[in-house]
Parts: sequence; C-alpha cells; structure tokens
Amino acid sequence: MPEAVGVPPNLAAWRKGMREELIARRMAAPAPVRREWSLAISLLLMQSLPVRAGTVVGFCWPLKAEYDARHLMRLLRQRGARSALPVVTQRAQPLQFRLWQPGVAMQVGALGIAYPVGTEQVTPDILLIPLVGFGRAGDRLGYGGGYFDRTLAALEPRPLSIGVGFELSRMETSFPQVHDVPLDAIATEAGLHWRAHNALEVVTPRGLRERLLELARNRADFARLNAHTVPGTFS
Repeated sequence: MPEAVGVPPNLAAWRKGMREELIARRMAAPAPVRREWSLAISLLLMQSLPVRAGTVVGFCWPLKAEYDARHLMRLLRQRGARSALPVVTQRAQPLQFRLWQPGVAMQVGALGIAYPVGTEQVTPDILLIPLVGFGRAGDRLGYGGGYFDRTLAALEPRPLSIGVGFELSRMETSFPQVHDVPLDAIATEAGLHWRAHNALEVVTPRGLRERLLELARNRADFARLNAHTVPGTFS
C-alpha cells in the first residue's frame, strides 16, 4: 500500500505553491494541444450529462488556459439546456448564476472573469467546476476563494457537480478540509471518473449518466422531504 502523505505544516502556503505550479504547467501546454483536450472532454460530457429541455448548466468562462466549455454549451443549448455563468456578488458568499448565450452584455468582475449583465438569475441543476488540481480521492484544488464550496453547501437540492480539467492537474491529494465540498465526478481528456468511497472510479459515459440521474433523483427527494418536515415531528 502507498505510504500515507502527511499534511504540510503550513497548508495554506503549500496550496498556494501548488496552485502556482499547476497553473504554470497548464499554461505551458501548447494551445492546439489544450484545444484537443477540451474537445475530448466536451465529447465525453455530451454523452454523459443528463440534460433535457430547461436544464440549467453552470460553467465558467475559461481562465488561465482552463478547459473551454463554450463549445459544449452551444451543443447542450441545441438540446434545450440553458447555460449560466457565475457572478461574485460579495466576498466570501455563495455565487449567483445568470443565464448566458452568445451576444449578451458582459462585464469583467472578480479575478478578471467576465459575467453577463441584465439576464435572468437562475439556479443550476448541473455545475461544471474548473480544476486547478485534483487528488486521488476526487478532492479539488481551486483558486482559493472557496466560492464553489459555499455555493454547493448553500443550494438545496445540491446541483450535480462535475470537476473539469486536464490530466496534468492530477495530484496525490489537495489535503481537503471539512469545509471543502466533494465533487460528484471528474472529467478529463483521458476519461470520466465517479467519486465513491473517497476514491475515483473510472466509468463509461453511460455509467456516469446513470449515476448522475440517480443522484439527482435522490437529492430532489431529500429536498422535498425536508421541505415538508415540521420541526419537532420526529423524536
């Protein structure tokens, strides 16, 4: 068995250093290669995302040579889905999402990321969350703001969350903390991974779709049950 990795004495500094290293690694990859990787991820997600008319898919405007989901969003809109981008409304608060499609007015917000203005605020059913890094347990290293963790923790039912990134972002662990909300699945150019029992399991597009559908049903049922539960009913 592999030897356990100890938590760095200064975890915040370690994570900062890993972010810088992984982002530099990603940006050093040739642009044509990154486009091929993005296409491969989009093709996998087209086959596996449980999208129907009206499904809201949240994604991120590509930053620092990230996976570019815009082509995927165009294909999903052709299937009746709606695409939405996150908006930082306040520091250390959950994200809002507003509908986006080509041609809508955009402004530049936090971290220099563009977001739509004047469009409807929506709640995503599916979130495609960019990966700076990801560990063997399906843990995610992001940009350090904690916005997606707060967003996932605040929404009920919780959206399906799929981390999207390149294989060069793979790491042993990001040393996740109690406030880090785990992802449901991860997609890279090499394939699809389902997170189960604190480990990543390789799955087919059909397998991922089936598991996401079941998870969405379970979360919706749980949310309905909680909404109709009267405090004090159960002893």
